[in-house]
Amino acid sequence: MKALLCKEFGPVSNLSWEETADPVAGPNEIVVDIKAAGLNYPDNLIVQGLYQFKPNLPFSPGHEGAGTVSSVGKNVSSLKVGDNVVFFKGFGAFAEKIVIHEMFAFPIPRSFPHHIAAGVFMVYGTSLHALLQRANISEKDEVLVLGAAGGVGLAAVDIAKAYGARVVAAVSNKEKAEVCVRYGADDVVVYGREKLDKEDQMAFTRELKSKSKKGGYSIIYDPVGDCFSEPALRSIGWKGTYLVVGFAAGKIPSFPANLMLLKGCAVSGVFIGRFQKEEPVVHAKNLKKIGALLAEGKINPFISKTVPMKDAVSSIEDIAKRKVLGKVVFLNN
Repeated sequence: MKALLCKEFGPVSNLSWEETADPVAGPNEIVVDIKAAGLNYPDNLIVQGLYQFKPNLPFSPGHEGAGTVSSVGKNVSSLKVGDNVVFFKGFGAFAEKIVIHEMFAFPIPRSFPHHIAAGVFMVYGTSLHALLQRANISEKDEVLVLGAAGGVGLAAVDIAKAYGARVVAAVSNKEKAEVCVRYGADDVVVYGREKLDKEDQMAFTRELKSKSKKGGYSIIYDPVGDCFSEPALRSIGWKGTYLVVGFAAGKIPSFPANLMLLKGCAVSGVFIGRFQKEEPVVHAKNLKKIGALLAEGKINPFISKTVPMKDAVSSIEDIAKRKVLGKVVFLNN
């Protein structure tokens, strides 16, 4: 098979599309012929050695994908050769084949397009877990989403609207704001791409508060981090939940602890990989819920671009520069 290989931790440009050994299924494992794989922000980090874990070299990046089961190992009971599946793993999806434990693959209908399946379940799984298990979202909530035009951000907007919440989308430019409005955001804030100094942060907080109908948000969804996080936290309402999803803007932020005291709020971490491992039954229920919302037309994934798998490098570099709208999916012919 061919795969996009990382042979040493470093720039994304060092990745190469080349021949490597076919994977073999062990006990409780399956091999999937990958038809499509979704691009996520951590795929940029993992090849640089900047993610929460470092795979043994060489490896292929790629957290999620969809395809057809081509072989099964001993004791596999939930899947069979020929099944269409969506799968999750910390790495390995940017290739023609992957071996994974059966518990991390889920059947999809034959009629469900692989490129949609590959681009939905990571970002929607992350956002549903954040909003449902961490924040207990309901139609009474007012939700602020930072980085709202990116993969997880737009999924959060989509899911929050599906649950009947009011949503304010915060984005870096007007083009992204227009995307969020089309996805149902009730209001938008454009904060720009430049780092915010103290005065800018105070102005950002004031603008965020001015967009809230309740004087403060009950849920804040933050995959951005850096200088945008503290001013966003200052706009939270009493007993709100601040969801720490990622740090796409670069720096990991720190918060003055007195803010949590004064607001009576909770700061809750969202790490989908650990959640999948620790709570697989709940995760599986979330995936079924996403499937149901799709079938009912209550969510509408935005696949902004499809790219041949062998040409993935430039798109991985784009997501590092926060140039990607919605979701990019890589395809194997």
